[in-house]
Amino acid sequence: MKDDVSLVVAIAITVFLILGSGLTLIATIGLVRFSSFYERLHMLSVCTSWGVGSILISSFLYSIFVDHYFVFHEVLLMFFLFLTAPVASMLLSHTAAYRHHSEEQSEKPLALLLNQTEEKLPTSEGTSSDESQRGS
Repeated sequence: MKDDVSLVVAIAITVFLILGSGLTLIATIGLVRFSSFYERLHMLSVCTSWGVGSILISSFLYSIFVDHYFVFHEVLLMFFLFLTAPVASMLLSHTAAYRHHSEEQSEKPLALLLNQTEEKLPTSEGTSSDESQRGS
């Protein structure tokens, strides 16, 4: 290890490494302990993305303050990790909800139906509920 590391930088790097490894450990324990797919997915997406993000932050700090050079690919890794992990977990949960409800019933789940009906509802310009009540 290099000798020119200040105490504050060494503590920050160590804290981020311990935090990242702890969150990754919590994610693996949650994967084993939880029985529902949604609980497992939530535990993995939150803990793993923040765990890997913390390890990347510690690596980024090490390369800047110890090796004295900027590492651009670690910034890209952090950006894509925090961009794609929530989107992927959301898509997995929607797919699982759709599959779960389509296996049990022949119709789509209510949340998916609400999203589709809001997009496909025709606008009723000529009639309103007040006009129909006045005519009766």
